Amino acid sequence: MSKLFSLIQYFLPHHLITSFMGLFAESKSAKKFLIRLFIKKYNVDMTEARNTSIDQYPNFNAFFTRELREGARPIDNNPTVIVSPADGRLLAAGRIDGDRLIQAKNHCFSCNDLLAGNNFLANTFSDGNFATIYLSPKDYHRVHMPLKGTLIKTIHIPGRLFSVGFATSSNIPNLFARNERLVCVFSTDAGLFSLILVGAMVVGSIKTVWTKEAPKALATPAIQETDYKSQEIKVNLDKGAEVGRFELGSTVIVLFEQKLMQLNSNIVANKPIRMGESLGLISNNLK
Repeated sequence: MSKLFSLIQYFLPHHLITSFMGLFAESKSAKKFLIRLFIKKYNVDMTEARNTSIDQYPNFNAFFTRELREGARPIDNNPTVIVSPADGRLLAAGRIDGDRLIQAKNHCFSCNDLLAGNNFLANTFSDGNFATIYLSPKDYHRVHMPLKGTLIKTIHIPGRLFSVGFATSSNIPNLFARNERLVCVFSTDAGLFSLILVGAMVVGSIKTVWTKEAPKALATPAIQETDYKSQEIKVNLDKGAEVGRFELGSTVIVLFEQKLMQLNSNIVANKPIRMGESLGLISNNLK
């Protein structure tokens, strides 16, 4: 059944469906019905939200990307600890084997393809570490910094919008390198890391804290790079600070430069993880 679901997606008008769903999610007319239905279906714990009443949300999108109350996701203040950037399911994590990352069992993909042929970045992350986190509809949908850093570059890469759940990641080759994505590269005292926000079907948009919204793939079919290193106003973000959010679910991939970090030995693929939980330690502090 999962193979059939994946096969059908090759023929669907991804961006048209996504645009329609984005408009529907912004509608105010059916917001209470949709929000109540969603809370019941996914057993959403509204006590974690900053705004606990559905009347405080102007539309479904505002509810879906709701902020959490202070303290709902504790962040380890130890500067040597690297934390998960998002709530979700850890699809895969480990060492980048040369240029190859694990997508799912029996499926790998190229770091160079993921980064749209940017050889400098692909070589930077070669033999480093990675983690892929799938954000299901029930999860908190804001993405945060795994460690303190300064934004130096973003790359918006147009592409398809396949669903990114377990069924498709197990059946569609090079899934994350096919989909539209926003690559955010950060410098730290320990080296470079990248947060890659991968779009998916019905993801209305990807928004960051330094811009209102990522470019739309239909409007901007070419790869767009933005250099923040030379800009006068720097984007400096502390560990745990918000980076951006998905308007409807998707996936985050984090890449770490070789020797920057060591993953925790108890990291297990296909298990739930929460934003702020430890992924590993900065290698420079391992003695």
